[in-house]
Amino acid sequence: MINRSLVRALVTSAVLVGAGVLMAGCNSDQISLANNAKANQPVPPKLIADMAAKDMDLQSPILVRLFKQEAELEIWKQDRSGRFALLKTYPICRWSGDLGPKIKEGDRQAPEGFYSISPAQMNPQSAYYLSFNTGYPNAFDKALGRTGSQLMVHGDCSSRGCYAMTDEQIAEIYSLGRESFFGGQKSFQLQAYPFRMTPANMAKHRNNPHMPFWKMIKEGNDHFEVTRQEPKVDFCEKKYVFDAAKPPNATKDPVFDASAKCPAYVIPDEIADAVREKQATDLAETARLIAKGTPVARINTGIDGGMHRVFAARVPEGSTGLSEPGDGSSLSLMARAPGTVPSHVNPPKAPSENLLMGPPEQPKLVAAPAAASAPAPAAASTRVANAAPTAQDDGFFSGLARKVGLGGAADATASTPPSKPKAAETKQAPRPEAAAPKTTTAAKPEAKHAAASRPPLKPSVSDSPAPAAKDNQVAGSAPIISTNSFDSRFGAVK
Repeated sequence: MINRSLVRALVTSAVLVGAGVLMAGCNSDQISLANNAKANQPVPPKLIADMAAKDMDLQSPILVRLFKQEAELEIWKQDRSGRFALLKTYPICRWSGDLGPKIKEGDRQAPEGFYSISPAQMNPQSAYYLSFNTGYPNAFDKALGRTGSQLMVHGDCSSRGCYAMTDEQIAEIYSLGRESFFGGQKSFQLQAYPFRMTPANMAKHRNNPHMPFWKMIKEGNDHFEVTRQEPKVDFCEKKYVFDAAKPPNATKDPVFDASAKCPAYVIPDEIADAVREKQATDLAETARLIAKGTPVARINTGIDGGMHRVFAARVPEGSTGLSEPGDGSSLSLMARAPGTVPSHVNPPKAPSENLLMGPPEQPKLVAAPAAASAPAPAAASTRVANAAPTAQDDGFFSGLARKVGLGGAADATASTPPSKPKAAETKQAPRPEAAAPKTTTAAKPEAKHAAASRPPLKPSVSDSPAPAAKDNQVAGSAPIISTNSFDSRFGAVK
């Protein structure tokens, strides 16, 4: 009996090895999703225990949310009820640029918006330990002529337009994404925001020129908040459309084109009603906060991003830059940094260092249109979406403030000069000569440092040491890998 079980185990192992060889052979022209020790690190036992406590399976789908101002990355995971629930929040070690979307190549901006991450975008051979490509620019970005490439979520705590974690953190995040793909998820959604889309933040940033864009992506946030489901994302008339479905009498699903006129579509009533209710509540609270005298945030120039205070407190002369603690966050209570902060980290400058530039300008409040006597509710579920927001929307919240007689004074947050940019990452893993030619934007040359090679494995975040590392890896964005993906392996054909 024992011998028979042993034979069965050996046969099973041989089958698994053979399957692995076949799978590798099918993808011999690219880097595998998990072909090295770094990329194959298991999900930490504590995180698996947390999943069990939250009624989640190891290989169930995930969803990622990023918040610049709070410098936090959230991993949401589908539980057995089919809804997404928050699994874990990670402090972001470094992000670059300002609050606002990425506009062009070289502006050092980390992207904002909704992106889809497929197995092809996972890079186990990143020069920044591990990484995945955000997929910027998406169809919306391209419709507006926005440019940029190789915008990543990666390790090394260094950023030039990316979201940088510690190596230990990205190892854990990568493992969660890998397991979701092994479980059959074709792609996971990345939602990147300037801040948590709360009434307090919308009131504080009401005069920012990016407010029309932020109000647009807030709608996607609201869809997720009320449904706890990944919102379906489409683009038309150079704007986002969420959870669109075909009208009742239509025979075909609507076809969307980011640059073309929106087709006829509806939003399911149960979603549309819940979103309208949430938006009405948020608008009323925003107006109340403006009337109460919530100061307008200074629009910064030259401050290069932020860093969560958990990390800034452990860096000599460290500053959080544009990052601020979120309401009710438990991350500030951490006893030690979740991962190794490398010695070459370049923290953002403190806004207070730029006070010589003079006091902030008084914000110019723009009156709301005369016909707008109250915050307008969201559009009816069967209405085709309007054209893209215009600059006139910039003063929407300010108009509410004028109606209650608030002049609106800016706060004293100042800006700092930009830090010196570092060379972008281009370290690419060796590829066989038969690899398909790369069709994306050419990578920039990578600066090389005479430093000891990085150890191949990192402990889990919960076991990470506090002292800084001794490696001197150049900061920058991680490379994009070949678009020939594991789609056939997972059935994830786009």
